[in-house]
Amino acid sequence: MTVFIGGAWPYANGSLHLGHIASLLSGDILARYYRMKGEKVLYVSGSDCNGTPIAIRAKQEGVAPKEIADRYHQEFYKCFSKLGFSYDCYTRTDTPNHHHVVQRIFNELIQNGWIYKKETEQAYCYTCEQFLPDRYVEGICPHCGQEARGDQCEECSAILDPVDLLEKTCKVCGDHPTVRETDHFYFALSQLQEQIEKYVKESTGWRDNAVQLTKRYLREGLQDRAASRDLPIGVPVPVKSYEEKKVYVWIEAVVGYYSASVEWGTKHGKSYETFWKKDVTSYYVHGKDNIPFHTIIWPALLVGMNSDALPTHIVSNEYLTLEKKKLSTSKNWAVWVPDMIERYDPDSIRYFLTINAPENRDTDFSWREFILSHNGELLGAYGNLVNRTLKFVEKYYEGFLPNGELDLSISQLVSTLYQTVGERIEKTAFKRSLEEIFQGIRAVNKYFDEQKPWLQRQEDPQAGYKTIRTCVYSIVNFAQLLAPFLPFSSTKIQTLLGIEEWQWLPISISETTIQGVEPLFERIDVKEIEEELDRLAKQSL
Repeated sequence: MTVFIGGAWPYANGSLHLGHIASLLSGDILARYYRMKGEKVLYVSGSDCNGTPIAIRAKQEGVAPKEIADRYHQEFYKCFSKLGFSYDCYTRTDTPNHHHVVQRIFNELIQNGWIYKKETEQAYCYTCEQFLPDRYVEGICPHCGQEARGDQCEECSAILDPVDLLEKTCKVCGDHPTVRETDHFYFALSQLQEQIEKYVKESTGWRDNAVQLTKRYLREGLQDRAASRDLPIGVPVPVKSYEEKKVYVWIEAVVGYYSASVEWGTKHGKSYETFWKKDVTSYYVHGKDNIPFHTIIWPALLVGMNSDALPTHIVSNEYLTLEKKKLSTSKNWAVWVPDMIERYDPDSIRYFLTINAPENRDTDFSWREFILSHNGELLGAYGNLVNRTLKFVEKYYEGFLPNGELDLSISQLVSTLYQTVGERIEKTAFKRSLEEIFQGIRAVNKYFDEQKPWLQRQEDPQAGYKTIRTCVYSIVNFAQLLAPFLPFSSTKIQTLLGIEEWQWLPISISETTIQGVEPLFERIDVKEIEEELDRLAKQSL
């Protein structure tokens, strides 16, 4: 089996917040799981360094756009690494490789008759003396009447043209832009209506929000989309006399999945084409606002490239709110990832964002729930089982795991989790997967309490051996089952017990020496709840 996993590319114009991680974390879970199964996996993403938001940020700070892109790309890479994201290639959209691949595909789409040139209208600001990129234009959405940017309405998810906005203003100077005619290239998306409808109808691995929103766009009818724009930074249009124009970001950014694959193949001397064939299982992981770009735009571009490697799984998450309020970067109502990873265990963050994942509906991040969840589940259930069992071996058996049989009911409960959890992961039900494992952990904790090995050691040593051996067997397998979700704590157990490699099969326990047992997790003082709430309130003033 060959598996391609693409994580959405964050704009390199500001720090990551928890909403980004909530929408992207499942990509890493998938990659780790499939690697454990021994499948061929390519997991890619990168920083979007060509977007208008970067140019806006650079203008605000009075620096070059590259300085902004460099700053946040490096920060993203550091944050993803500290959170355990195991990308095979994490790159950026301003590399020579990406530019070359985008330009090659642009020319290919022209040659195949999917891109054409026409005279069109575009917002122009006389004060700034320039045509305005879509995100430089703000106004009122003509569909829902809410405030919107020129490319897409965050309220109703409508894909927009800035010319259509009501009460248009220039984001740079605040004046009202006019509309002028200019030449641009267009992608003939309308001609692909029937093919995209057929593709959507036959797709089975999509989240429901992706299905419903895509069907809405199809009912409204696909329209040809601008393929070039007058942008300050980006990939130059590879057509003579039009080099000053840039390939529109909605084409250029999604091509990043392909260009990152090319970069990975070139760097490692491997065939990237292996992951771009019809029989490849592909997962595209992103937030709700990116649905149409993955279910309509990218499939349409692939058809235009004569590629049949269309996405098989659309992992489109809903939104994460913060303390019952919508995240707002402009109002600083956010938990910033660089700050959070300095103070909290990465597995704690991964656990909470998975067990509370916005898979089918919006979910809320609450500091109270985060800290109580850590203390109650990770420390109180999982960490407690690991610590008291392994400490028991270390204290009463001098670190030597006793011989003995396994309790059949417990070993079967644990071993069957591989199939049930694996099936749920493959169907992108990550929250339920993690719940299944922790149900098992609670069951083994109950078994430990009922068997009372501290009494068995004196009254029935053989029964005590069986209890402890069963609990150690469970711990080894829980750690292996949790490796895609909680890689850092799983690695601690792997090292402590001398296990060479994780795999997605029940693992037996050999004779081993257990020494130097330390708590898997540290308790978080509940005083932190109020301190974090105060910090959040002060930063958003």
